[in-house]
Amino acid sequence: MKVFSLAVFALFAAPAAAFAPTTTKPFHRESQLYRSKAPVFDEVCETTGVTLKRFMAEVALLNPEISELTTLFGGIETACKAITNLIKRSQLPSSETLGLEGEVNVQGEDQKKLDVITNDLLKRALRFTGKLGILASEEEDTPVDVMPDNVKTSEIVIDEGERYVAVFDPLDGSSNVDAGIPTGTIIGIYEHDENCIIDENCVGEECTEQEARCLANTLQPGTNLVAAAYCLYSSSTFFVLTLGSGTYGFTLDENIGEFVLSHPNIKIPETSKIMSFNEANTHLWDEPLQKVVTGWKEGTGKSGQTFSSRYIGSMVGDVHRTLLYGGVFGYPADTKNKNGKLRLLYEGAPMSFIMEQAGGLSTTGTQRVMEITPEIVHQRVPIIMGSKNDVQEVIDAYAEFAAKN
Repeated sequence: MKVFSLAVFALFAAPAAAFAPTTTKPFHRESQLYRSKAPVFDEVCETTGVTLKRFMAEVALLNPEISELTTLFGGIETACKAITNLIKRSQLPSSETLGLEGEVNVQGEDQKKLDVITNDLLKRALRFTGKLGILASEEEDTPVDVMPDNVKTSEIVIDEGERYVAVFDPLDGSSNVDAGIPTGTIIGIYEHDENCIIDENCVGEECTEQEARCLANTLQPGTNLVAAAYCLYSSSTFFVLTLGSGTYGFTLDENIGEFVLSHPNIKIPETSKIMSFNEANTHLWDEPLQKVVTGWKEGTGKSGQTFSSRYIGSMVGDVHRTLLYGGVFGYPADTKNKNGKLRLLYEGAPMSFIMEQAGGLSTTGTQRVMEITPEIVHQRVPIIMGSKNDVQEVIDAYAEFAAKN
């Protein structure tokens, strides 16, 4: 079997807070520090490459303190493979997965059948890892046990024996799936609070108070993230993750049924000339952002380059392109949606973690997204993320506007 050398991957998993932009100061509790040794792949099979399983196994072998993440990501990997197959077959008359489910989620949005199916699929995949205590999903009214007996109920069950808390959007961009447009799954992993203890003998309000403290595990700022990932279902199926130091991309090789490392240590260009916004809402945006975007269009911005526009309307697809080519993706606040449209907990924070680990920035315009502590599970937030210099131009414009007003 042919082998070839592969560079050492710098995978020193550290808390997200350690990578804050110099313009802000993190003030939240940091996740447990992981000073991990980097896996070295001296020999790599030319046919299979470095699979996600091997990648995580090498990390766990050198760093036993995060070995449980290997099992958790194994479940996520399996779910992504299952979801990509569902999406591929969704256009077939026999699949019966397209169209509306007939219910409305907590956001007030009509649920697609695939929303419900993928949400249930992810819950089951995470349940059987045995490493998860609580999860919060876009499709659930409240944080829930990983698999209650009746998936239609919103009963909250706490498992205080497990280490991690998962938040996810099971199918981002599902409104576009009928048209074959790229969609994705977004996942964030937090540590379970060691102080989360439920007294088996508690009664009444005493139990409610203890449960409330445990459910607060889901309301953590992005600086507490241990890991984040997304799956993109497009021309290929991509799995992009960060464990706290660098962003790594894998592509599904359908011949062997494995995700293979294809984009080691992704670095987003610091300056770009691509913007990704819904420009139909330009007139509704904040004045500082309107000014910056106009400058980009006219070539009068700080970079002096004339920007082009690329917008899919699916966050995972737009962010993936932005990571690889550079650019700025945004869903900002406007006069109709003063708090933006994207959800902080399971869209904004995990994707911001991935972006920052690739060398980019993510902001609301006035605040680092990673530093915002959600007050409710489904809290929305404005988001502008991408190439460092271009996003900094937006931050500076908001600061200048605030200084004058």
